[in-house]
Amino acid sequence: MPRFSVIVPAYRVQAYLHSCLESVLGQSYADLELIVVDDGSPDRCGVIIEEFAARDPRVRAVHLDRNSGLGPARNAGMEQAAGDYLIFLDGDDTLTPHALRAVAERLEHTGDPDVLVYDYARLHLDGGTVRNRLAAELGEDGPAPFRLDDRPGLLNLLMVVWNKAYRRAFLEREDLRFPPGCYEDIPFTYPALLAAGSLATLDRVCLHYRQRRLGNILGTPGRQHFDVFAQYDRVFAFLDARPALAHWRGPLFQRMTDHCFTVLSRADRLPPGTHREFLHRARAQHLRRRVPGLRPA
Repeated sequence: MPRFSVIVPAYRVQAYLHSCLESVLGQSYADLELIVVDDGSPDRCGVIIEEFAARDPRVRAVHLDRNSGLGPARNAGMEQAAGDYLIFLDGDDTLTPHALRAVAERLEHTGDPDVLVYDYARLHLDGGTVRNRLAAELGEDGPAPFRLDDRPGLLNLLMVVWNKAYRRAFLEREDLRFPPGCYEDIPFTYPALLAAGSLATLDRVCLHYRQRRLGNILGTPGRQHFDVFAQYDRVFAFLDARPALAHWRGPLFQRMTDHCFTVLSRADRLPPGTHREFLHRARAQHLRRRVPGLRPA
């Protein structure tokens, strides 16, 4: 089996998909399979995927009958994956040169942890890159692997799926899958960090995260942003089922509160006329999930 299964969902990203897939296949570390999921895309994504599959046997094409969203598309890729580790890459982003070699070496050095967290940089329209401002959380000093209790600052990072390598056996054991809807990373990534028996970090930019692309669902006003409430409900349900993780309720409550405020305050999230409704929902969520005695951070 390959060391890595790189899973790429593709929907309306034909202008960027070539660069994305080339960034994977051009890696100096070649022990990988690339699973590309055409999420019912109406553009040429499906054709592009088939072209890459025809020229490189490491590429596996998956075509969904209709658009299902990032979560179900990633799940479809996971069902096909055979690698030791899963890496998720969105169709408009790219891996940096030699990223997988660095990831493989760090995994070996830290004893194949359940989850390895690495860094990213934002890629702007002018071609400039800006590294994650919380990169210090990814320092490699100190013992590794470790548990989240040893490095709780990892919860301060952007809670996305694509800055981590996940051991496939761990995901299967915990039965971690993506839900439908927007903010689908939340109920996957938080539980993965909380449940991991071993974690490690890689202090290196391994991914370029494209900014200000038209059509990005997070940057498009709409009611899909109300999904944030259901996604955090799934996180707290995960905690409810695992009493040993109860001490994380406070930090996760604070992250939920901050996230809801971000959605409310961003001009590119909620459509006109819905801010009062969102605020009402956020207040109800706050009252339902608040932790007695917790002081605001």
